[in-house]
Amino acid sequence: MTVLITGVAGFIGSHVAIALIERGERVVGIDNLNDYYDPKLKEARLERIRAMAPEGSFTFLKRDIGTRDCFDGLEGEGIDRIVHLAAQAGVRYSLVNPHAYIETNVTGHLNVLEFCRSMAGGVRHLVYASSSSVYGGNTKLPFSVDDPVDHPISLYAASKRMDELMSHTYAHLFRIPSTGLRFFTVYGPWGRPDMAAYIFTRQILAGDAISVFNQGNMSRDFTYIDDIVRGVIACLDGAPEDNEHDAPHRVYNIGNNKPEPLMRMIELIERATNRKAELHMMPMQPGDVHATFADIEAIQQDHGFDPSVPIDVGIPRFVQWYREYHGL
Repeated sequence: MTVLITGVAGFIGSHVAIALIERGERVVGIDNLNDYYDPKLKEARLERIRAMAPEGSFTFLKRDIGTRDCFDGLEGEGIDRIVHLAAQAGVRYSLVNPHAYIETNVTGHLNVLEFCRSMAGGVRHLVYASSSSVYGGNTKLPFSVDDPVDHPISLYAASKRMDELMSHTYAHLFRIPSTGLRFFTVYGPWGRPDMAAYIFTRQILAGDAISVFNQGNMSRDFTYIDDIVRGVIACLDGAPEDNEHDAPHRVYNIGNNKPEPLMRMIELIERATNRKAELHMMPMQPGDVHATFADIEAIQQDHGFDPSVPIDVGIPRFVQWYREYHGL
């Protein structure tokens, strides 16, 4: 059978596609290749998938999930599972272009759910991306999936929480087994240029000052991409059971379960680049949070998720990839 991956040219999507193909799955990938960041990086990720995929194991379709006809013609592809990762990402960008978040994260997610519904029981499991941002201004650490998430502090967070609520509704009404994953600060090779690891590495190597928000008094549950991929696939293989009473819908945190100070990550980049960063200390940005910390007990118990890559290992790997990709 076939796995449909939306956002296949994205950071997480391209890694998940490769892992699934390597274990013998057929993948149909969708991406609109928008210019939120340099599409050349997205094209390079696609070429990486094509280069390793056996003939017939990977099909790419340039489509936009925000359009109702996005999934037209896919009924005969044998799709039985979906990994829905396409989204308009970025907390700060949601202050600049809010409509993009509704069009992609809300309408696009609804279109995915409607496609699942149209398959009349053919979709055995929908795994979709949520975000640690849904915890908003919560101050209790670590963040637990049992914590209230009713006070988002960015439109991005609100859109992801809406995805969870819509997914629960469709799971209840149409018995579509669904799993939402609240990702915690994913980083690693082929990562997004708008993320801190990428920004800081680029600026340090260029000799530019880096902007450090909240005077550096922040911490993040940095999670390496290989750990994320293992967790996504473990969840994909374990759809929630439909017991006819509760909706077959689950939400999990997927993080490293070990928050690290932002300044420590900067120090590791300095060490890996053999350069000293020039720091420009800045106030807290609207929509940002002081700390993230994932309670991963639920995903550990249900799917055996056990992150194994600390930032001491992951950051040097990322910097090495950055040098190679950019020819430095």
